[in-house]
Amino acid sequence: MDRSPATRSRFLSVLDGTVQDPPPLWMMRQAGRYLPEYRAVRAQAGDFLTLCYTPSLAAEVTLQPIRRYGFDAAIIFSDILVIPHALGTGLRFEAGEGPRLTPVADRAALSALSHTLDPAKVGPVYEAIADVRAQLPAETALIGFCGAPWTVATYMVAGQGTDDQAPARLLALREPELFQELIDRLVEASITHLSGQVEAGADAVQIFDTWAGVLDPASFERWCAEPLRRIVAGLKAKHPYVRIIAFPKGATLEALEAISDSGIDAIGLDWSADRRAARQRLSDTVALQGNLDPLRLIAGGSALEEEVERIRADFDGVRHIFNLGHGIRPETPLEHVEKFVEAVRRAR
Repeated sequence: MDRSPATRSRFLSVLDGTVQDPPPLWMMRQAGRYLPEYRAVRAQAGDFLTLCYTPSLAAEVTLQPIRRYGFDAAIIFSDILVIPHALGTGLRFEAGEGPRLTPVADRAALSALSHTLDPAKVGPVYEAIADVRAQLPAETALIGFCGAPWTVATYMVAGQGTDDQAPARLLALREPELFQELIDRLVEASITHLSGQVEAGADAVQIFDTWAGVLDPASFERWCAEPLRRIVAGLKAKHPYVRIIAFPKGATLEALEAISDSGIDAIGLDWSADRRAARQRLSDTVALQGNLDPLRLIAGGSALEEEVERIRADFDGVRHIFNLGHGIRPETPLEHVEKFVEAVRRAR
């Protein structure tokens, strides 16, 4: 892997230890429904999984926000539920209702899962990454990703998204050994899938733990922090120079401190995070990423521009990657994204 400062420098150099001013910028879900060109390709694909599993289409939508806004990093278009699908879980996406999976909530369902990832499911992701890498500008980094084991397990146990992740939380409390086996299976699958993405051309990876914030401290340690440490160790054993970003949405500052020495290179902050406290307690160990509220991007005007300035001021002088505190929403006006990019990149 080329780690020279002249190559893909702004985003990767922050992860490697250098402060950049202005900070590098990308957005979670930047390849998505707010873009008319994405909606056109989505209609061409016919359904979401076809879009994910057709390398040429996944590559195209990955590149669209780079062409339009020139972000410092692209993130491959895929889904966190590729891993359970590749382990043999039934998966479909219902219009307006989100994902539906065959539940894995007992010993029989867990035993039915494969111990290896189906190449027909993960192979197209790696093909898309290689295609994107070949087309990206040399200075633009490419991010691969997976869902964290805890968050993926919440969908697998319930068979769908839930408001409070109660099905997974209850299974973890009632049958911790069974739930541990599910988490262990997902840890190994995550290492394999992330490694495949790095080998295909990803410069960095992000681990999305969307539902980390629902857990008490002891549960966070067991189901989020420890699996993350194992994934980081396993991935860096194979790829010592890969950069890893963790995004445990909603986690407390104490929880973030608990993972800051896990070998990750950056921590993503959601919009509720206390930036100054995070800077004080985390910035010596990891780069910080975030954390604009996506609703401010919809609102635009002073609600957007003043917060961009506050974020830049709060992270001035430390390693920072500008991002949202969660994914961009479909109703976000394009002109607000343009203003956002201009504001982040404006000289201070």
